[in-house]
Amino acid sequence: MKLKAKAGQEAKKAWTLSRFTREFGGWVFMLPSLVLFAFFVWEPMGYGVVLSFSKLRAFDIVGFAGLDNYRYVLNHPYFQTALINTVKYAFWSLIIGYMVPIIVSIILNEVVHWQRFFKFVSYFPSLVPGVAALLMWQFLLTPGDEGLINSVLSEVFGIEPLPFLQNPSWTIPILIITLTWKAAGSTTMVYLASLQSINPELYEAASLDGAGVWSKIRYITIPGIYNTARLMLIMQIISIFQILYEPMVMTGGGPSNASLSLMFLSYQFAFDKIQFHYASVVGIIVSLILLVLTAIYLKFVKPQDS
Repeated sequence: MKLKAKAGQEAKKAWTLSRFTREFGGWVFMLPSLVLFAFFVWEPMGYGVVLSFSKLRAFDIVGFAGLDNYRYVLNHPYFQTALINTVKYAFWSLIIGYMVPIIVSIILNEVVHWQRFFKFVSYFPSLVPGVAALLMWQFLLTPGDEGLINSVLSEVFGIEPLPFLQNPSWTIPILIITLTWKAAGSTTMVYLASLQSINPELYEAASLDGAGVWSKIRYITIPGIYNTARLMLIMQIISIFQILYEPMVMTGGGPSNASLSLMFLSYQFAFDKIQFHYASVVGIIVSLILLVLTAIYLKFVKPQDS
């Protein structure tokens, strides 16, 4: 028995050594990325957690605060507003930003002539620098006759200037529209690649069976891009909870904090008030929200076999 156990241990060691030898090259290849990731992601994240439980004087940690920082932020008059606004951002992003790339990719997949040109047109906004795109949209939506859209509405159609970014009910949907215009192109290309991997014989067989356009989309197209769509859904939610510079550039969080997001509130704590411990608390809260949403999402949304 002892000899058998010893032989088993030696075999296990040999298998472990063999596996390490096979994977050594991969670990060496990943090592630079892991080091950079540790210094630029893990270390700041860990320090942010420390700050969220610390008392600060300017930039120096002077003591342990326990949960006092969390109580302060949760009871802050702007926190609830920022949280509700961020949920609104997510809602409008799923209504507008999530569906547009899917629809555009399906249309592009059916285009026979000039497909490359239309691909370029749909992808081009993604090449525009983010702040430049926002300044362009800000110029288009400026209130009064100074804004291009209001000027056209007034001069051509005789319509009074519309308060696009000054109306609290319109601000978040408009910001999502500008964000969709900027980012939908790259997502469209991902969906288009997924669509083009679907076997065209499935569509031919469906046509022979008398299936219409909507039946093909329902029973072939949607199942074909399902796994891509479920991945893009959670990535979009994670991305939209981190929205920052769009309201910062276009509205400054206004009007009356109607576009203030959680990450913009964190920015204000950190750089306007030099309260990095409160900024860290907001970051931790956002991370916890995303962890919970991701866990719920992965539990109820199952991958579909290709």
